[in-house]
Amino acid sequence: MNSRTPIPCCVLIVCAACASIVFADLPTPRLDVLQPVGMVAGNTVDIIVQGNDLDGCETLVLGHPGLRAEFLKAENPNRLHFKLTASGDVPTGTYDVYASGRFGITNPRLLHVVRGLTDVLEVEPNNAAAMAQTVSLNVAISGQGDGNNQDFFQLPLKQGQRITIDCWSARLETEMDPTLAVYSATGQQLASNSDYYGRDPMIDFLAPADGTYFVEVRDLIYRGGHPYRLYIHDQPRVENVFPQAVTAGQSAALLALGSNLGAGSQDTAIRIGNLPLQQKPLTFTAGSEITTRGDFRFRIHPMQHSVLPTAATCTLIGEQFLPFETDPAVILITDGPTSLEQEPNDNKEQPQALTLPAVLSARFDQPRDADWYTFETDAMGGNYGFDVYAERIAGRCDPYLALYDDQSNRFFDLDDFGHRINAFDGHLRDPSGMTNLQPNKKIRILVQDRYQRGGPRYQYVLSVRKARTDFYAASIHSSNNTAGTTIWQGAAAHVDVVLHHIDGGNQFPTTITAEGLPPGLHVTPTVITNDTRGSVAFWADDNAAPWTGSLKLIATSKHENRELRHEVRPHTRSYGQSGSRVVREQFVAVRERAPYSLRIEPERITVEAGQKAEGKLIVTRYWPDFKEAVNYQTLNWPGVLQLGNGTIAADQTEVPVSIQVQPNTNAGDYTVSILGQAQVPFHKNPDEKNRPNTLVPMTSRPVTITVTKPPQK
Repeated sequence: MNSRTPIPCCVLIVCAACASIVFADLPTPRLDVLQPVGMVAGNTVDIIVQGNDLDGCETLVLGHPGLRAEFLKAENPNRLHFKLTASGDVPTGTYDVYASGRFGITNPRLLHVVRGLTDVLEVEPNNAAAMAQTVSLNVAISGQGDGNNQDFFQLPLKQGQRITIDCWSARLETEMDPTLAVYSATGQQLASNSDYYGRDPMIDFLAPADGTYFVEVRDLIYRGGHPYRLYIHDQPRVENVFPQAVTAGQSAALLALGSNLGAGSQDTAIRIGNLPLQQKPLTFTAGSEITTRGDFRFRIHPMQHSVLPTAATCTLIGEQFLPFETDPAVILITDGPTSLEQEPNDNKEQPQALTLPAVLSARFDQPRDADWYTFETDAMGGNYGFDVYAERIAGRCDPYLALYDDQSNRFFDLDDFGHRINAFDGHLRDPSGMTNLQPNKKIRILVQDRYQRGGPRYQYVLSVRKARTDFYAASIHSSNNTAGTTIWQGAAAHVDVVLHHIDGGNQFPTTITAEGLPPGLHVTPTVITNDTRGSVAFWADDNAAPWTGSLKLIATSKHENRELRHEVRPHTRSYGQSGSRVVREQFVAVRERAPYSLRIEPERITVEAGQKAEGKLIVTRYWPDFKEAVNYQTLNWPGVLQLGNGTIAADQTEVPVSIQVQPNTNAGDYTVSILGQAQVPFHKNPDEKNRPNTLVPMTSRPVTITVTKPPQK
């Protein structure tokens, strides 16, 4: 059965001072392993889903209507078998797979769907060349790493035949760190690779003679049990395209670099390793509405940017381009004109002149390459913004940017940027920021790789502009571990919201609202004021119907005379304690009755800066055998609002709360929630009489505090 009904989600406001939070110990369904992690469109495969708290997970929520799942059996509650079918019209891409059951919805795992290849299952024993599994060319092999061992495959090749051997693991969220090697029939190692696409290896191989060749796959430290997907093919392989910046709504002539690019391609002198790359001209038309919506559109989840998955594209407006329906190229899309780097610009005496706003595609052509640019500030001067896009567009360089005045004095530097907040990891190696510049001054810009590397993989896009405020918004589940978002009937839950402000945009409040909520699920518009972080709290009525589906969070902000509206981009944790990535939809679930709930009354309070906001915190105990005290604390409140920890005693249903608003607090709305914690008797079996106490946190419904300025004396 396939389910793609809409879902609710929970969020809450978070700002400066972070309290220590213990997350829910009620069952939290988690999806750890999907095996296999890929399939060919038009096929049906048996898959195994493994995880934790998967009780009743007989439904898979899938990322495309052409994907259908049929539940087969539960080997045990946390190891489930399904039959998965991909119709022939499912495009090449990666798709999120969630499991949905009694305790809600899991985190997603990735499934890679390809076309034009033959599905093959790894067959053991194949741990030595003498036992190598025979395969043909153009296969997609579903395998699993062997502990303290390796997997071998053999295939015949003709002299001069050029093939791609590409192992997907990190790009599909498995924890294998694979290495690849190719051997001749006599056992001579001819090629090897590791960490080509993040942790994943790739070999571009040219057969030196007719014969049988052996491909070895193993984990770097010989761990076992992690699935992988091995592609051996002679389809086109795209290393990258140039340029990587295109004006919205316009067609652009691109040049693809890669191998086996087919008719119209030419060999070049550009090499990676020992083999030359081919080039082929292509035409790409950028979507006209992408910049208006502030989107990044993708068909293959952007997981190849670095060894550890990051939310790198959370500050990128653009889309992927799959020119041959194989490898994705990332294109930055901008409203204004784009240009190209012009050589020679390798020293400060020969800088390339820029006309602002400038969005320029460039490359470090060789090791120790230094790119210099120059521009002149206008008659007003003021704030200027700078970005170097490299990791965000899957480039391999680690760039830094430096500014020099007309006396060759270095006065400003930019390097890595991005937020790491709870489960969200958006920190990356791209420079981004702004600085104030004097009017009518000549400025030189240096862009260079931190390690002075160069070559065809070291592309970047440089953006220089008069500062124009804006923001990017991202969301992620509240747990630091892999998790979904489930709201218990009658209670609330939250997701973190992370804002990356552009060119000083943090001076403008941002309001988060929700679209697509089902009946019985609610959210208070959440205002994030002068900060990079907030949470949005969703709560369900105590009679809300059980539900699984997707919703949208929308971020709006008024920047002087401009109304900005951006969809909040949802993200998830990739591994237990590290790495995060983008997802296409914000899925949540509503499930059975909560043990208790918290709410603050009144829901809206107006108070002068320097005064106290008075209200009360009310607990409703739903479970008859839960009668204990509830401890409470603030949940990531901004430092300008203060409330001490407290307790609602076992014989109480409410306590007064007094929120101190600091003097000089900026006027505006502040949306905050409280976190409760209580020992609740719980057992998965509702008929079990022995129910051990479990520490259960619950988010309160939010309160909006409107701060006003004191009257002038």
